[in-house]
Amino acid sequence: MAGKDVSPGVRNLKGRITSVTSVTAYSFQTPLQYILNSEDEEIFNNEEHGYASKKRKKDHFRNDTNTQCFYREKWIYVHKESTRERHGYCTLGEAFNRLDFSSAIQDTRRFNYVVRLLQLIAKSQLTSLSGVAQKNYFHILDKIVQKVLSDHQNPRLIKDLLQDLSSTLCILIRGVGKSVLVGNINIWICRLETVLSWQQQLQNLQMTKHVSGGLTLSDLPVHMLNNILYRLSDGWDIVTLGQVTPTLAVLSEDRRLWKKLCQYHFAEKQFCRHLILSEKGHIEWKLMYFALQKYYPTKEQYGDTLHFCRHCSILFWKDRRLALLLEDSGHPCTAADPDSCFTPVSPQHFIDLFKF
Repeated sequence: MAGKDVSPGVRNLKGRITSVTSVTAYSFQTPLQYILNSEDEEIFNNEEHGYASKKRKKDHFRNDTNTQCFYREKWIYVHKESTRERHGYCTLGEAFNRLDFSSAIQDTRRFNYVVRLLQLIAKSQLTSLSGVAQKNYFHILDKIVQKVLSDHQNPRLIKDLLQDLSSTLCILIRGVGKSVLVGNINIWICRLETVLSWQQQLQNLQMTKHVSGGLTLSDLPVHMLNNILYRLSDGWDIVTLGQVTPTLAVLSEDRRLWKKLCQYHFAEKQFCRHLILSEKGHIEWKLMYFALQKYYPTKEQYGDTLHFCRHCSILFWKDRRLALLLEDSGHPCTAADPDSCFTPVSPQHFIDLFKF
């Protein structure tokens, strides 16, 4: 090997490979038989290979500026106290980084859930996020806005989210010094400008009419249109759908529809406190719904939510397809009957899990 130009790391090698750099140079410039006959073969295979793998992963994330701190696992252990096995606490920012919300927004069943969670964080928990979690938060929010601008779905949800976020950012920036802001004040000002720009883009969003040869809402019979309205749990969705066709406008004013909606979201005692009667003495259920909505929270419905395993204290996404095909619960559960230990986690419950 004297005739070959080798790196200093290889030249000073004394029977033991001590660095990833020397491993790389050594493996390319030394015969394979020499490595296989080395007494340190096991050390190379186990230790140095592991170090090299970790270094490649770190370099990949460090060099790729568009890559955020996402993980393949879609679960996280929620621990609220330090133990010998686990040091420190699980924070809201750590959970936000680990649970792969960037992929969740591409799933129509999880989209509303993630949006609602981001809205709750914007209202009261934004300063609880670490710098990395804040960057992740705005990265996911950007993907949500671009998705809405491209497919024109759920614009009202995002407008409400951005309104709450812009209000919070204005308060934080005006009260700088009184509140703890992670990061430079100029970064927060840029974020506020970005949010205002998103709001303007959504305000200028024009819904395009797609012409196709298939069926439209106007082609459906009245009983099917009525069935669609009765399956909506948000009053604003009913109002919006009622603006599509004259038939839907009539159906959306049905008193029985609004009565059922009020009974679903609110208790009878709440009705008595805010009764709204017409001139003829009839209850104005539609007006009551929007009046009650100002005083009491409505029930939230989501196609899919995060789940919490009481046995393992793990928060995770449950992939229904994997659960059916591979009997995969979504996390490494050790319970005899995992399904009996799972509890759906609402966005507010998610926030409460990290209030110590």
